[in-house]
Amino acid sequence: MVSFLCRDGFYKSPFGAVRVGSAVRLRITTPPDLYICKAELVLNNGEADRVLPMTYETTTPSYNAFFLEYTPDACGTFFYYFRLSTEHGTQYIRAFEQAAGYMTDSLLSGGSFQLTVYSESFREPAGWGGGIFYQIFPDRFCNSGKRRENVPGDRILRTDWGATPHFLPDEHGQIVNNDYFGGDLEGIRQKLGYLQEFGVTAIYLNPIFEAHSNHRYNTADYTKIDPLLGTEEDFINLCADAKKAGIRIILDGVFSHTGSDSLYFNRECRYPTTGAANSTSSPYYNWYDFKHWPDQYTCWWGIGTLPAVNELYPGYTSFICGEGGVIDTWMERGADGFRLDVADELPDPFIAEVRRAVKRHGDDKLLIGEVWEDATNKVSYGVLRKYLTGGELDSAMNYPFKDAVLRFVRYGDSEEFRDRILTICEHYPAPALNTAMNSLSTHDTARAITVLAGPDGTGKDRLWQAIQSLSPQEYRLGVKRLKLAMVLQYSLPGIPCIYYGDEAGLQGYTDPFNRGCYPWGHQNEELIEFTKELGKIRRACPALDGGSLRFVDTPADVVGLLRYDRTHQYLVYVNSIDAAVSLPLDETLRHLTPVRGDVKNGVIHLEPYGFAILKK
Repeated sequence: MVSFLCRDGFYKSPFGAVRVGSAVRLRITTPPDLYICKAELVLNNGEADRVLPMTYETTTPSYNAFFLEYTPDACGTFFYYFRLSTEHGTQYIRAFEQAAGYMTDSLLSGGSFQLTVYSESFREPAGWGGGIFYQIFPDRFCNSGKRRENVPGDRILRTDWGATPHFLPDEHGQIVNNDYFGGDLEGIRQKLGYLQEFGVTAIYLNPIFEAHSNHRYNTADYTKIDPLLGTEEDFINLCADAKKAGIRIILDGVFSHTGSDSLYFNRECRYPTTGAANSTSSPYYNWYDFKHWPDQYTCWWGIGTLPAVNELYPGYTSFICGEGGVIDTWMERGADGFRLDVADELPDPFIAEVRRAVKRHGDDKLLIGEVWEDATNKVSYGVLRKYLTGGELDSAMNYPFKDAVLRFVRYGDSEEFRDRILTICEHYPAPALNTAMNSLSTHDTARAITVLAGPDGTGKDRLWQAIQSLSPQEYRLGVKRLKLAMVLQYSLPGIPCIYYGDEAGLQGYTDPFNRGCYPWGHQNEELIEFTKELGKIRRACPALDGGSLRFVDTPADVVGLLRYDRTHQYLVYVNSIDAAVSLPLDETLRHLTPVRGDVKNGVIHLEPYGFAILKK
């Protein structure tokens, strides 16, 4: 017998996360012939239990019911279960599959339910919801041909746009990422019109600060644009023209480490400044943690070229977050927010300081974090993080979403998909859910089309990945499946994020093969037009901006979902298999008008790998 369903309004209301001070109503049911002398709610915030008594409510032929109205008085992520004193001893109601609660006599069985309580002041930044992100790896998007000044001489400047990036170790056994294809800020500015055709409202740029690798995650100077990307003026012009086009710019903030080849550390002595590796009297010495100066120091994941910084050292915090610091500098030059690289490596107080710095420039500015797991219950270095309960991130990169979509489209199982998506919706505060960055590919993961149609690349070395490409048959299948994944991406809560080139059919496994050059002149026009169409549909449906979500009953290989608000409805069906499927439409949904798909006499017909969109 099910005793508790956290996603059912009979058992828990309201659904999902709540603001502090808002009442939560909880109800459990037990067998009618089981004598319960006491029922309790047990809450834990990661530190200590809090026990609250429940009140007997009613008895029916089917169950006994116990009820509690609880008003959280503090923000945080709380885990809970129910404890019952019965005639047969202590019983517990614990969480099992699909977040259903069943009675058990063991506290070790099942798991806990989750309640996220967020700050009263936590609001969704204005103007982001309902939009579309576009992520750009700057070196590989568009080369404007503009002349660059002061480019270091140790860089390999490629003239074979679209060729395979260098991936083998050098003569010293090091992978140095020093080959550049020359994508730049001016090239991005020239393509703003192209991005407008997809309805893009925000660009997320991978790092643009001066750094001595093509990925630029080893920052050398936070105050300068990398010379191959252009100048400060180029950045200002890009931001200004993007705003005219209705597009905002988000920068990548790499604040957990710098490069060893930076003016702050200066291990390679490239800069005339006195870096931390040059002298213990360096103004930057206390930014870093030396075990034995100068050659033993704390690094990001043990990589010697990425010395970790002490984010809470006042001098460093002020440099990044203080008045006139790094964040102020780039926001004043036109940026509308930041994405925080490796947020797990950043202490909560530092993230709070970054937020304050970003929000100094307006409550509508955005702070997104790189978090690979559920950001509401992430534990890093033994600490339950506070990313989304208020005072830190606005939202996060939604990797759980990506994994759920790609897994369903390739392998089916709508029940598993529904559970994964509802878990995100249940745990995330509404402001964070509505601004979550919903990607299918990123610079750190294989291209979606490759994941959906190619051989599994897990555990394969770079040489294997380098020589792999989809066969013509695999590619055609990949296009079909990618369309399905994009329909879900554009339909579910959050903001869809196109990783540059996905809309053009770019393929590739992991770094650096997922960072290939945009195939200008060789795009997949079918995907290009499809992405434009999805953008138009999304912009025309207000229910996709913060509307509620409900899944409809479907076979295992089909997902059906409804997004709705008080006046609008948007219904989607996605068929993951190579066979036609016909489904009767619920009577309550037959008034909807097909935008894409075949609906006749109250029956919806889905082609193999097909989808349908209906709306009011």
